[in-house]
Amino acid sequence: MTVMESSSARTDTRASAPKARPRPEGQDHYTISEVVAFCGLTAHTLRWYERIGLMPHVDRSHTGQRRFSNRDLDWLTFVGKLRLTGMPVADMVRYAELLREGDHTFAERQELLEATRRDVKTRIAELQGTLAVLDFKIDFYGGARAASESERA
Repeated sequence: MTVMESSSARTDTRASAPKARPRPEGQDHYTISEVVAFCGLTAHTLRWYERIGLMPHVDRSHTGQRRFSNRDLDWLTFVGKLRLTGMPVADMVRYAELLREGDHTFAERQELLEATRRDVKTRIAELQGTLAVLDFKIDFYGGARAASESERA
């Protein structure tokens, strides 16, 4: 069993968000085009993820075609969530490397995720402030328009 297949690593990759799209019942091997349909990523992006080390080893058929597993799809769902946080690709690759290294990297993985969480919370606070300004302006224009229409009447 490889480090990626250890029980804690398996739990780590599956402890991601719910699956993005339904998968065929009982299926655990997907072509790159099927993964594109499930994940919404391009084939080019999937190949790039593999090349830079963001994707763990993807199984190949006897003809050399990539065969993705449900675990790969779970990982891609998690990577998608990391992308939404704004985590730099280098940090995502570092996280993937730490995951492959095994359980002794829990603290470092946790710190990477905690730093990302802090960044997300900061951005949420900034966006809430921005939303308040937008709400104020929308209310202002709504009131100004109502006053203008009542003057015409």
